[in-house]
Amino acid sequence: MIDPSWEADLHCYMIGKANQWGCIVHAVNGTEDHVHVVVSIPPTLSVASFVKNIKGSSSHYRNQILLPGADQFRWQAGYGVFSLGSRQLSRAVAYVENQKQHHAQNQVWTALEPKEKQNN
Repeated sequence: MIDPSWEADLHCYMIGKANQWGCIVHAVNGTEDHVHVVVSIPPTLSVASFVKNIKGSSSHYRNQILLPGADQFRWQAGYGVFSLGSRQLSRAVAYVENQKQHHAQNQVWTALEPKEKQNN
């Protein structure tokens, strides 16, 4: 689970790492059990490589740098990806920036949320 005490550090790390790879991060946010990232990935980087590397490097950062010795953090297997056009970008960014409010009010964008979160 992503604890609020280190959530912002995790998100900042993910943004910095994505920037190193030439990505443009438009938004990062989530809840205790998942993160949404709205990102433009350069054509030289596959989506699968981006996800694998962002998950691997961020869990390493959390476990070895941010909180060494704490219970190990691991991402779940799998991920979802949506391709957005410029007209959908602002809506996706607004949705991700307001993740906690959407979940608190049970107003999730069903296409973007894990199935088990939709029924809570």
